[in-house]
Amino acid sequence: MGRAVQQTLLALLCLAAVVCEVQDTCPEVKVVGLSGNERLAILQGCPGVPGATGPKGEPGAAGMRGAKGDIGVPGLKGDKGDIGVPGTITEKELEDVHCKTGAKNCKELLAKGHIMSGWYTIYPHDCNAMTVLCDMDTDGGGWIVFQRRADGSVDFFRDWNSYKRGFGSRLTEFWLGNDNIHLLTSFGDNELRIDLTDFDNNHAFAKYKSFKILGETENYKLILGDFLGGNAGRCHAWSPHFIAQRNGTMPLEVYRIPEQKEVKLLLIYNNSAIS
Repeated sequence: MGRAVQQTLLALLCLAAVVCEVQDTCPEVKVVGLSGNERLAILQGCPGVPGATGPKGEPGAAGMRGAKGDIGVPGLKGDKGDIGVPGTITEKELEDVHCKTGAKNCKELLAKGHIMSGWYTIYPHDCNAMTVLCDMDTDGGGWIVFQRRADGSVDFFRDWNSYKRGFGSRLTEFWLGNDNIHLLTSFGDNELRIDLTDFDNNHAFAKYKSFKILGETENYKLILGDFLGGNAGRCHAWSPHFIAQRNGTMPLEVYRIPEQKEVKLLLIYNNSAIS
């Protein structure tokens, strides 16, 4: 019987060797001793053919949101779009609308909610648009600034025509122009305020009840009302008669104010409902 067991074992081993030539891995063979010369071989077969793929499982729970990535490279500029359909209102009609509904002065702009000081377009009379600097902070706001000097960047030694038209920079110093000031003061009641600041940042001002400038044919004569007050006194230093004097190349003498870091002349309408 022992010989028979040995023959069987050899046969199994040969079978295992043949199977292993086909498979990638050898099956595991274990020989177990029973008693005496008897042996029992236990052969573990090779893996079978993989089964079919199972159905797709349900999506898992969403993970944590990742950190924001860097901004990508800007894309190429797109093509220019087609011209839009013309509107139903012409530029002239639009200007007429602005004229009829636009503010006549800075005080009206303030009443309409424009609370930031800056340059605005107003329509003081007969749809004549004018761009002016509105001071919405000083003394209740609503003032038109028609002259500002601060840093000496603009030359105020000018001839008659320069003061007639106006000159300077919106960013620094300027004179609004005698013709513009004449137009602004020709309708309604106006107050004049003069603000002065020295190099130690000491501030002074003077205020006048009324202010008006006549036209060029009358040499831009200044009509100044009563002095209302202010810690700068009556401000004779800036010569209220300067506009009436046509003295050659320099009709205006605002620059003669001594030792001032900043000079600002403000105009406000006492009656904001002027026609």
